Amino acid sequence: MSIKVKNISKSYQQLVAVDNVSFDIDQGELFGLIGPDGAGKTTLFRILTTLLLPDQGVASVLNLDVVKEYKGIRSSVGYMPGKFSLYQDLTVEENLNFFATIFGTTLTENYDLIKDIYIQIEPFKNRRAGALSGGMKQKLALCCALIHAPKVLFLDEPTTGVDPVSRKEFWQMLRRLKEKGITILVSTPYMDEAALCDRIALIQKGRILKIDSPKAIISDYDKIIYDVTSNKTHELILDLKKYPSQYSVFAFGEYIHYIDQNPNFNPEDLRLYLKHKRHSEILIEVARTTIEDVFMDL
Repeated sequence: MSIKVKNISKSYQQLVAVDNVSFDIDQGELFGLIGPDGAGKTTLFRILTTLLLPDQGVASVLNLDVVKEYKGIRSSVGYMPGKFSLYQDLTVEENLNFFATIFGTTLTENYDLIKDIYIQIEPFKNRRAGALSGGMKQKLALCCALIHAPKVLFLDEPTTGVDPVSRKEFWQMLRRLKEKGITILVSTPYMDEAALCDRIALIQKGRILKIDSPKAIISDYDKIIYDVTSNKTHELILDLKKYPSQYSVFAFGEYIHYIDQNPNFNPEDLRLYLKHKRHSEILIEVARTTIEDVFMDL
């Protein structure tokens, strides 16, 4: 077991950031902590990387206690915080050499581990880190987190503010790192990235809502979701919320996702209701359930 968290809680005065959280992560697993801003993801990461003390509960990384054995953890894990935190006035190569030196290693010694990532930023090795694009900064930060060959990698919202192409490339890199046996804990507010993890924990307001594989979370969902559209989108949301048997209504891309609480729900009854409300071009069809749908319901 690479990471064990049991009944961890942390508050900032009156704000409960992490509320009695428990989960385990196996060696070599790619585990996702999925939730919006303010859900408690960063606080939990800081506790596991020994930067914060929990108010209660216990946690261990590589069988080392996060409070009593913090020095052993710091030398064995890689941490990429949500905010770019490398030295912006140093070049790409200088940043890498600096972090390698801190951990008593060299860029050459662990080059094979970062090779696939480094070759993408090597043409810019003499450019200052502050002048890199968002995607390049992300790759440099990942290289610095890997330079000492960590056994566990913590990535706190690594793709926030990064373009879609760089996001896709980044997740491909994570899969390759996982294949090398590195345990990865990654947090993200993007629900579409949840499907790329082996297992995920859905978190909101400091509490874990559900933990399972993305496929199992979706397959266990027992409600039927309908894509609904009409010629008047704003009025459609308001009118659907007034439908007597509605269970939930929320915007989802170009559609409105609608769930009815009646097990014998007939879409044609809803269509007639919307026509009565002066809607036209009405479309009602069964939608494909996503992680976001389950999260919204939870």
